[in-house]
Amino acid sequence: MDFAITLKLDMPPARSVALTRQAEAAGFSYGWVFDSHVLWQEPYPLLTLMAASTERMRLGTCVTNPAVRDVTVTASALATLNLISGGRMDLGIGRGDSSRRVLGKKPTTLENLETATRKIQALATGAEVEHEGAPVRLAWANPAYNLPVWVAAYGPKALHLTGRIADGVILQFADPDLIRWCLTFVHEGARAAGRDPAAIKVMAAAPVWVADDLALARDRVRWFPALVSNHVVDLLSRYDPAELPPALTAYVENRGTYDYRQHAEVGSSNATFVSDEVVDRFCIVGPLEEHRRRLEELAAVGVDQFNIYLMSGDEETCLEQYARVTPEFCA
Repeated sequence: MDFAITLKLDMPPARSVALTRQAEAAGFSYGWVFDSHVLWQEPYPLLTLMAASTERMRLGTCVTNPAVRDVTVTASALATLNLISGGRMDLGIGRGDSSRRVLGKKPTTLENLETATRKIQALATGAEVEHEGAPVRLAWANPAYNLPVWVAAYGPKALHLTGRIADGVILQFADPDLIRWCLTFVHEGARAAGRDPAAIKVMAAAPVWVADDLALARDRVRWFPALVSNHVVDLLSRYDPAELPPALTAYVENRGTYDYRQHAEVGSSNATFVSDEVVDRFCIVGPLEEHRRRLEELAAVGVDQFNIYLMSGDEETCLEQYARVTPEFCA
């Protein structure tokens, strides 16, 4: 299993870089950043600093979307970062949540996501595409630098799409049963496209908190199921609830309004409806022994990468603690 961090870019850039270097030293293989350019800092300058300050880690967006920037802009940024990093960039992409909704707009369509993803991947590796009626090619992009694509998905249609086009799937929870359910659709999509389902990497992304005090640990990460609830509510607007697992949908029944100005914030009022049971399933909390047990469960259902949403406070200590765990799971 690979280990990763994702940063919310609301801290001084020097600290983001320092955390990335600390994670690489601790054996982490990936460094990701949220892309919500109104709420937080623009990701691409930070990715540039991260690339220049690391040697091995792969880096990327977790996740961007095809609606806030033209696909040629995203492709150019990632192709340039591949030149800077020596080919260490990945594209994490989805329909768009906070970066769209904070502007009063809806996430984009799955059709647009698929078209844009294919174009970005092709352009970033020097291929020519047709974009808005004209041929476009980044002649300077290095075709030797592949751009792996990870798609963030929840619903059956998005998961099926992921299986058809992506190198990896981003699943935002640490619940093995929900991951198993999601992978049935990913694998169906892969088989429909003549692909090997086993070749698609699986990322579980969630915050963690190491502590014997469970009440404290849960309160540090309760914001995360609230964040996920935005996607669940979106799913319920498009699917019959009977098509979705209650373990994913039932907890949003008592959800109130959601203030994106408090998105991914510890102690946010957005999270008051989230129960301890949901926190324990979606996140990993408790003593290190519990983290090891949960990571073993994730590995058993096929998770290739555990991505820590490193934004619950005291990030440096979290990395120090996980440095004691990662060698047990990294090949």
